[in-house]
Amino acid sequence: MVVKPPEPDDEAPAGEPRTDPSTTLAGWRHFVDADPATFYLLPDDRWQALDGAQRDAYDEARIAYHSELQVVRTSTVKEIAHQGRLLTLLNQREHGARRGLIVSGEWTTGKTTALKQLARLHELRVRQRYPGSDRIPVVYITAPPRGSPRKLAMEFARFLGLPLITPRHNTTDVTSAVCQVLIEARTDLVLVDEIHLMNHATIAGEELSDHLKYFTEHLPATFVYAGINVEHSGLFAGIRGSQLAGRCVLLRTGPFPLNAEWRSLVASLEGTLRLHQHEPGTLVRLSKYLHQRTGGMIGSLSHLIRAAAVTAILDGSERITRSVLTTIRIDHSSESTQPGQSTPRRSAG
Repeated sequence: MVVKPPEPDDEAPAGEPRTDPSTTLAGWRHFVDADPATFYLLPDDRWQALDGAQRDAYDEARIAYHSELQVVRTSTVKEIAHQGRLLTLLNQREHGARRGLIVSGEWTTGKTTALKQLARLHELRVRQRYPGSDRIPVVYITAPPRGSPRKLAMEFARFLGLPLITPRHNTTDVTSAVCQVLIEARTDLVLVDEIHLMNHATIAGEELSDHLKYFTEHLPATFVYAGINVEHSGLFAGIRGSQLAGRCVLLRTGPFPLNAEWRSLVASLEGTLRLHQHEPGTLVRLSKYLHQRTGGMIGSLSHLIRAAAVTAILDGSERITRSVLTTIRIDHSSESTQPGQSTPRRSAG
């Protein structure tokens, strides 16, 4: 998405229409097709010359730009993309049990972002190889809460936009219809997020696992899962869990240590800022403080910097400093792990 600064006679841009979630085919294709957000700052003289309405439109466009998540190619994203592609290549002529990938880690460590980037790159490669094809290379669903086999089948059906399924269609009917569509559409990569909701230590988890296993055995696709600390969620419990563990590669995500990659990550995010008075390198010099505030969590870091950028636009300071960062509230987990830190407060001014 390219956000251009308004011309002096432009009116305020209308808000962008809401898109479908990535767990639908239309929403997924919108995600794949969307270009990374870009914004070009006006020269200072033109910026200063904007009248009130033009300045409001300009600032709203910048806020929209900063509100969009900027994907950074970290070592984690690269490793997941590499392992995922390797498995899809190894599985393409496999007729038996195909191997999968499980991405496990704490919250805000970039699991879903890395998962979706892997799938986006895969779909773009398929489109390049088969231009004009009606294939559906990727399916992205989330494990249903308090899941059941029918709920899982419905998640696939909902992604595909299959006609309304009534209660008289049993689980076998829905599953058969889904498998037929996915086979005809040449789907070869299936993403299942929130897999920690499937606990093999419960009867419901066992039933859900059996149904998911049915999909893996009847679809010529590579399955990639992501969840929060799945090693401790019951996913690998019992015979079913042992079988899953024996068929999947496990990759862990976690907080970044305070090292060169962390500073590079901060520099990359700082390079995305579109503020008129910000001094380049300020955030890099605050790398240690940013690590302390976020615990090395990339999700918390992204939120902190983007929220500070929006704050700098709203209050007119046009720069991010440590004093601005201290006023930004981030997730409770990061805030509560800071020694001697209380919840940050905004000053009355």
